[in-house]
Amino acid sequence: MNTKEALKKLAKKARKAAASEAYATALKLPIRRGTVLYESFSGNGMLCNPEALFHELKSRPDTAHLKHIWVLSSLEDYAETVARYRGDRSVRFVKYRSPAYFAALATSEYLINNATFPWEFMKRPGQTYINAWHGTPLKKMGYDVENGAPDTRNIVRNFVQADYLVAGNERMRDMYLRGYRMTNIFEGALLQCGYPRIDRQRVTDTDRARASAELADAGIALDGRKTVVYAPTWKGASFYSPANDATMLLGAVEELENRLGPGYQVLLKVHQTVYRAAAGTPEAAGRLVPNALPTNVLLGLTDVLVTDYSSLFYDFLATGRPVAFHIPDLEDYEETRGTYDGPEALPGPVSRTTDELAARILGFAAGEDGPWCERYESARREFVALEDGESSRRVVDQVFHGIEQRGTVRDHADGRESILLYLGGMSSNGITTSALNLLNNIDYERYDVSVLYSYSRNADRKKNAGLIDPRARQFPRQGGLNVTFAERTRYKKQLEAGLEPGRDHRASPDPVWDREWSRCFGDSRFDYIVDFSGYGPFWDFILLRGKAKMHTIWLHNDLMSDSRRNVNGKLTMKKHLEAVFTTYKDFDRLVSVSADLADVNREHLAAFAAEGKFDSAVNTIDEGRVERMTAEPAGDDSVVLDSPHLADALKRLAVQFGPEVLQDQVRRATTLAKHFPAEDAHKTTFVTVGRMSPEKNQERLIRAFAKVHASYPDTRLLLIGSGPLQPNLRSVAASLGVQRNVVFAGQQDNPYILMKNADCFVLSSDYEGQPMVILEARTLGLPIITTAFGSVGSSVPPGVGLVVDRDVDALASGMEAYLRDGIKVQAFDPDEYNQDAMDQFYRAIGAHAADMAVSK
Repeated sequence: MNTKEALKKLAKKARKAAASEAYATALKLPIRRGTVLYESFSGNGMLCNPEALFHELKSRPDTAHLKHIWVLSSLEDYAETVARYRGDRSVRFVKYRSPAYFAALATSEYLINNATFPWEFMKRPGQTYINAWHGTPLKKMGYDVENGAPDTRNIVRNFVQADYLVAGNERMRDMYLRGYRMTNIFEGALLQCGYPRIDRQRVTDTDRARASAELADAGIALDGRKTVVYAPTWKGASFYSPANDATMLLGAVEELENRLGPGYQVLLKVHQTVYRAAAGTPEAAGRLVPNALPTNVLLGLTDVLVTDYSSLFYDFLATGRPVAFHIPDLEDYEETRGTYDGPEALPGPVSRTTDELAARILGFAAGEDGPWCERYESARREFVALEDGESSRRVVDQVFHGIEQRGTVRDHADGRESILLYLGGMSSNGITTSALNLLNNIDYERYDVSVLYSYSRNADRKKNAGLIDPRARQFPRQGGLNVTFAERTRYKKQLEAGLEPGRDHRASPDPVWDREWSRCFGDSRFDYIVDFSGYGPFWDFILLRGKAKMHTIWLHNDLMSDSRRNVNGKLTMKKHLEAVFTTYKDFDRLVSVSADLADVNREHLAAFAAEGKFDSAVNTIDEGRVERMTAEPAGDDSVVLDSPHLADALKRLAVQFGPEVLQDQVRRATTLAKHFPAEDAHKTTFVTVGRMSPEKNQERLIRAFAKVHASYPDTRLLLIGSGPLQPNLRSVAASLGVQRNVVFAGQQDNPYILMKNADCFVLSSDYEGQPMVILEARTLGLPIITTAFGSVGSSVPPGVGLVVDRDVDALASGMEAYLRDGIKVQAFDPDEYNQDAMDQFYRAIGAHAADMAVSK
């Protein structure tokens, strides 16, 4: 990182710290009763549902006492808006993310948003949060988007903090409960009572006069011609080049107006993302609708709406006026994002060219109809049946006066019990593998599962997060604690020292950790909370603040030995593990990953938890993934590779198997050629997998192999993994003269393909929790040699493999025994194993479901 980048990163960190400090300080202030904070699109004007609710509240005598605070991204850019209310002492404005903004966010009694508050936000007791999302979706949303879970992280976090979610129709209700997975965790009320912003389409004389004035300031005169509004959505493909979008769209508007002739004027209403760029172009004058004009007021003045994928067309249906859909790029868009309704279901004609679009619009005036007419009426019944102009009133009566409205739903449970699992850091290691395997084996018909992990842009962590079972709800934590400088000092000391003896962390108030639980999970409740990682006090301090029937923490190893592990002269895990130990008194159960390991931890950690808290549950295995990653793709005989040209052969193979499969096979072949060269094909390969750290003791294995190799020269040792001891291990191999036959393969995305091509699996650890890699080796049918660490029986029961003492000579003797006589491979049934493992898991977390069948 160069100096400029370092300074930029430091400045960004300083801004975040300052925002956190400002917000944390404001959280200590009393809530100002009767204040309402409005935020629309992160401050992009007085717009959408927040503006409609503001309009309702300002117009009613029974809410005249309220004070209103509007969030704007820039007070200068919206100077006209600010000036409009200059003489109104009940309305003021704050700049987004300014100290005044955070103070208002922390102290306003009512919070209204149409999108999301920023990462710092946490709703306080005494605040009421209304989220009225910005429109009925045509584009797929949330978990309906492939791999969309990480992108929902701040939306889900906002929704679970809301007291009210406002929906205009069943699709909006479904978006909240299914698309964003609010079922079972949303504790507020869902108001299916119409959409406040659609009320604004019933334009009053005052609205018309103000809209005409704002349009006139932009060079637009409503002069009696039919008004066509083109309102394309932002497609997300050119976020970093909005100027190009603006130029293209303004050109399209001019071309359409020319095609329609003198009886029409065509206006452009752009998405928030491209407005600033569009406003700065000369072509915008007389065509671009000002951003400050409420969109639904504009729709009330519109004769024909033209859009592509914008949810505005659902709102416009309430007018009864025609909609035309201009979607020349539908196929491309559906490939990248997808829509709920295809072109055949849209309530209006679909065009691909400007000429076709103009013909459709002229056809409306001529009274032409088509198959879309029936769809139009059906869509009105489905999406705007509640739009009677009273939606804002219903929301205000419900929220501000407690008058229960028809369509209010408060119970969002479906009968499943809920589990929250903290997965750990998501780096490639045994815990991450075990967590991912567990998520693939949980019975989702019986349990609603949420997972917590730290959001990261690191490639390895993102890859592993992408492997989370799609049936699990994700809470990728982003942002930091909202703490003042004094609180930051205290909590850092607490993280080092751990919890105070004799103090019940679950019952005692602790504002820092209570705020963080609320920031991450809002009002959500879970039946079972599980720290599946077990290595971080920070996460335990948060998880123990959640209310649950049972809190459990996993112990994946002999943790006392881990705390004393010396890596290159440093006790790298001592401080944070000792802090974790202090949390054990507040967990209901401490779950080791084997019965033998539970005995070890019960003895070594007796000073931190009562004997009866120690339990065990073995890890599951994902045999399907192992098999998929080692399977050879099947083809047929329809393609004959009779060409002497490689390019032609590759093309034919791509047709036969598909380009992705072909690329994967090329990567596999490259990996195998590198680590299993043809000249070594006659040699016997021993393989081991694991992090290169002291407890794995790969040095013992290398020294044992050197002894074996001296007698059996046609042997080689393959080590898969990386870690701090790798340079030392290379030196050991060189000093013993076996560096040519000891292969360091490093970290592998697909270690199984290398394991499958080896002859015998060897593990040389001093201690382990439950080595998943042995179970994976057994799934691949490999013979097993392992040292006799304390929990070895959890993966190598009697009669399976060869268990030897933890010394060089014993390990060498075991490897020689394999070369002389072989080792019998016992059949391994992963399904039967997983059934038993899941029964143990359910029992350990307190679910008492030993008779449950595993959902596959």
